[in-house]
Parts: sequence; C-alpha cells; structure tokens
Amino acid sequence: MASDVAADVAETDDARVAIDALRDRMGEAIIGQREVVERLLIGLLANGNLLVEGLPGLAKTRAIKALARNLECDFSRIQFTPDLLPSDVTGTEVYYQSDSGSEFRFEQGPIFANIVLADEINRAPAKVQAALLEAMEERQVTVAGKTHRMPPLFMVMATQNPVEQEGTYPLPEAQMDRFLMHVLIDYPPVDDEVEVIRLVRGEEIAAQTGAAQTEPPAPIQQEAVFAARRAIGEIHVAPAMERYMADLVNATRHRDGYGDDLKRWIEIGASPRASLALDRCGRTQAWLQGRNYVDPEDVRAIAADVLRHRLTLTYEAQGEGVSADLVVRELIAQVALT
Repeated sequence: MASDVAADVAETDDARVAIDALRDRMGEAIIGQREVVERLLIGLLANGNLLVEGLPGLAKTRAIKALARNLECDFSRIQFTPDLLPSDVTGTEVYYQSDSGSEFRFEQGPIFANIVLADEINRAPAKVQAALLEAMEERQVTVAGKTHRMPPLFMVMATQNPVEQEGTYPLPEAQMDRFLMHVLIDYPPVDDEVEVIRLVRGEEIAAQTGAAQTEPPAPIQQEAVFAARRAIGEIHVAPAMERYMADLVNATRHRDGYGDDLKRWIEIGASPRASLALDRCGRTQAWLQGRNYVDPEDVRAIAADVLRHRLTLTYEAQGEGVSADLVVRELIAQVALT
C-alpha cells in the first residue's frame, strides 16, 4: 500500500515537472500572452475543447501550434472556408478496386489527430460545423453507418475573428456550449510587443541565413498529460465549493435576489454543462497552482472563460454595451460562498 502511494506521488511530481516545462516552452514562443498559455493548458489537462477568439495578428494560431510542437502528438490544421464540405473534415469512404476484388475503405480526415486546430471556424457553413459536433462531444465520427473512435488524447481548438462578418456563419448555441472554455486574446502590453518584434525578427533572420539552430528539446510525452489528469481527478472539492459553483450557474437562470442588473442583462442562463466545466477547470486551476484542493479563487479565475459563451444577453444589455465578462463579474460580486 505504501509503495503504491509513493508511486502515485512520484508520478504526480513527474507530471508536474513535465507540464511546467511545457508551460515555459510555450511562454518562450508566445510573448505577452501568459493568460492564454494558462488557458490552453487548462483545456488540455481538463480534456476539453477550446474556442479561441481575438483580432487578426494576436497569435491565436501561433499559440496553438506552440502547444502542439512541444507535445508528443499528431497535429492537424483545418482552414475553414465557406466551400468546405463535412467529408473534408471527417473523411469519407473511398472505393478501391484490385485484382483480388473491390471494397470501400474509410479514409480518415484531418479531424483524426490529437490536437486539431479549426482555424476561423465561423467561416464554415452549418453542415461543416455540425460535423465537428459529434467528434467534440462523443469523441467519435460516424461515416456510412460505421463509427470511428478518436484517439485517447483529442481536443479541438477553434479560432474565430470577432469583427469579421463577411462570409461568416455564427456558431449555434448548441455547439458553443460544447466548448469547455471561450478564451479571449487581447493586445499585448507595449514592452511585450517590443519583445515580439525581436523574437520574430530573429526567426526571420535565422530562416533566411540558414543559421544553425540549437537542437529543440524532446517533446513532452502524452503520458505526462494522462498522469496529470489522474492527479486532477483526485483534487478535493469541498461541499461548500460544489454548492458555490452550482449557485453561480443557477444565478444566471433564477436572478431574483441577485440585484436588478442581472435581471435586466441576462435573457437565457447557462446550462448544467457550465457547472461541470467550472468543476473541471477549477480542479485543473488548483492543480496548476500546486494545491490539492479547490478554493474560491480557482473558480473565480476561470469563471469568465467558462461562462462568457454560455450566456445570452438581453437587447437592453447589448444596447448599453454590457459585455458577458461584466455580467460574470457582477455574478461573482452577488453570489456568496455559503
């Protein structure tokens, strides 16, 4: 028994060292976006899909590529366009004929990878967006009546541009709800932007001159992710914390007693998936902070990312310029930990 406990502790310590190394490597490639790096790691360790949103040029794609490059995984990028077909994502049955006979074989699409970058997902029509739904939720794809399972390590990271409207198709609420978190990327601070200029200039010069590059470190093994997930599953969540997470979500639906603003701002509240996401992300946040229990700050730290895409605001709120993040801040201010 003691040896089993010691082995579990050693496994957890090794996983923490590996994940810390992954965080540091991503931070070197994505300057000025420390919070984005944390959110990507939370999505990876919580086994969820992420929607990453930001203006062009804010390193959305670079951040996701940095994660895939430093992790032992198969990486696939799908550039979504209005003429994309569902089979372009999931794969299709192809007819093969040979001397020994003929048969249909399933040719896997780019969705069959460990980390899938769905670039500019809102450019794809509804049928293509729906093709992702089963893969994201059920971790499988059904083509021609046959079910094909996704690999054990599988996550979709979708990006979208919030200001582009031409030729775009807004994601339906059902698919939005299946993203564990909605991560927003903002402009970096000026000092960090100076570092970005230097970093990219150095990369361009090295590529042009063929300068010798140092050997990149070995990628982090997938087993480190699975070990971290097992450790996160053991994080303690007190009954009071469980009630706090449920109360936060319930306050988005039944707003009486939580101030007049929430009643004016929220039209449709969050689903039970929001409570589950708060629990998963809260435990992951606690583990990343080196704790074996969840405290209120863990929940508050990830509340906006979990809830901002699950709230439907009223026309009055939109007219007043009220954002989902402001609504979440008001929720946190109004809901007490009992």
